Amino acid sequence: MSRPPWGGPRPTGRHPGWPARTRTLRVPAGVVELRPVRLRDGRAWSRIRQRDEEHLAPWEPTLPGPWAERNALSEWPARWSALRSMGRAGQALPFTLLVDGEFAGQVVIGNVVREPLLSAYVGYWVSAQVAGGGVATAAVALAVDHCFARVGLHRIEATVRPENVRSRRVLAKLGFREEGLLRRYLEVDGDWRDHLVLAVTEEDVLPDGLVARVLRDGLAERDRE
Repeated sequence: MSRPPWGGPRPTGRHPGWPARTRTLRVPAGVVELRPVRLRDGRAWSRIRQRDEEHLAPWEPTLPGPWAERNALSEWPARWSALRSMGRAGQALPFTLLVDGEFAGQVVIGNVVREPLLSAYVGYWVSAQVAGGGVATAAVALAVDHCFARVGLHRIEATVRPENVRSRRVLAKLGFREEGLLRRYLEVDGDWRDHLVLAVTEEDVLPDGLVARVLRDGLAERDRE
């Protein structure tokens, strides 16, 4: 199969496509862009996550310790170091999500598997202040297009609780198909929760990519700065 015109030739090398900074898209909440996580993101990361516990906790894995401790500024350097190491090893693409140039969440392409699967998963979270403003849809479109066009992957998966209507809506807008239900898949918010598994493959988005889809559907505009 030939590569899509929006991607160019299939990249070569152990971990192509990283580090990377994406193009920008304008949505109602502002201008969306992805770039690699940085050590100096820690203060904004902690502030937003401490503030948005009620918004985020119902959908995130249960981990040891209180929310405030797990999302304290002192926790960021170790998290950043681990993410940076995975990025350098080609195991993940850990993006910071920016809205109008300010930290507003994260998008992580994780569990990157090379030949023969050429697959990964996408996970994301967005600040409550910009939720519902088209940010997640634009950010996931940018990330998935990058994976197909520059990283050389073929399949991107996402798992989401059936109750997470907002996240399911994001993935549906982008053409992710539901492929099944994973029973008691992940411990989230204090209990083992069922998750839907959704996926999109390169063939699903040819010839133009997901960014072209969101532009066509009026969900975003190209930034004209």
